[in-house]
Amino acid sequence: MNKFNFGVMQGRLVPPEIKNKIQSFPWKSWQKEFHLAKKLRLKLIEWTLDNKNFYKNPLLNSKYFEKIKNLSEKNNIRIESVTCDFFMEKPYFKQNKKNQIEIKNKILFLINSCLILNIKYIVLPLVDNTSLKTKKDENTIVGLINFFLPLIKSTNIRILFESDYNPKKLLKFIKRFKLKNIGINYDTGNSASKNYDFNKEKIYFKYVQNVHIKDRLCFGTTVPLGKGNQDFEKVFKYLKKEYKGNIILQTARSKNKHVDELRKNFYFIKKIIKNV
Repeated sequence: MNKFNFGVMQGRLVPPEIKNKIQSFPWKSWQKEFHLAKKLRLKLIEWTLDNKNFYKNPLLNSKYFEKIKNLSEKNNIRIESVTCDFFMEKPYFKQNKKNQIEIKNKILFLINSCLILNIKYIVLPLVDNTSLKTKKDENTIVGLINFFLPLIKSTNIRILFESDYNPKKLLKFIKRFKLKNIGINYDTGNSASKNYDFNKEKIYFKYVQNVHIKDRLCFGTTVPLGKGNQDFEKVFKYLKKEYKGNIILQTARSKNKHVDELRKNFYFIKKIIKNV
């Protein structure tokens, strides 16, 4: 239990600011969330970056860097990972050359901020709108990441893919990058929605460096933990023995009791870990 560092996806502890959107950067209350996470005895917040107002986000605006550091120290909450929702909103492999250059510049800007703020993990989603459908799509993404390898290979930055590929295909994909700086973000909800067998997913787990916790119905949407298709006992029995990284709660939202909902989910996971 103690070896896991538990955190929360940014925005889960405060009211959503965009109607019908489960996840977005909480412009009005991002500072408040540090204190709320501390009250729940969490250790981490995973930052979220949207496409809209990208460069105005505090994580990318140097005038907020000291504020972020002070909030982190005061509340003992670390920022070790960033999830790039902007990458899903405008999939790189679906863009023209001009837009691709813009996306490259955004990732470069993000890497520089992560270096300054000692943020280790950059999570790039390859699911839903960014799901890779063809070999050409995949090759385009590989080309994009190879562009950044000379920059990050001498740093502590890790680019992690969150993918909906089946286990064998994901292992083959991640092996295309022969560098420790490229890994996998494992999402329990995405795997549940694809009806993947966790025993088969273990083949790529040596590449997993960050874990998102949520539950989803088979081929369906996010639901409260324990109400979907994921076998959390099987997952945590394995993680307890083989994984020592971060666990980020990205669970289903409540309509209004955001902190209580997260507390309930955290308790659900802690109880499972204790019993497996």
